[in-house]
Amino acid sequence: MISWDDFEKIDIRIGTIIEVNDFEKAKKPAYKLKIDFGEQGIKNSSAQITVLYTKEDLIGKQIIAVINFPPKQIANFISECLVLGVYNEDNNVVLLQAEKKTENGKKIG
Repeated sequence: MISWDDFEKIDIRIGTIIEVNDFEKAKKPAYKLKIDFGEQGIKNSSAQITVLYTKEDLIGKQIIAVINFPPKQIANFISECLVLGVYNEDNNVVLLQAEKKTENGKKIG
């Protein structure tokens, strides 16, 4: 079990994907994402979501991400946030999203 204080340490925000590129150097198929988090800025993320999402599907899509993990180097790319999703029955990631369009950077709680 974690405490409420533990949960509050995790900075989970909503952002909009503004750019998607193939990540050829990733060990598993992935995209390089640029995500606009409003006042928190634009952050990069690597996401293994190529099975269920095309690059065209992702542009303009709002997603939920943890933005206060330390940057992580994946091959030649620095990932600055963790995009959240749910593993489906085939072990593919289904992105978490807000039901209605929301201002970028709003905190999840």
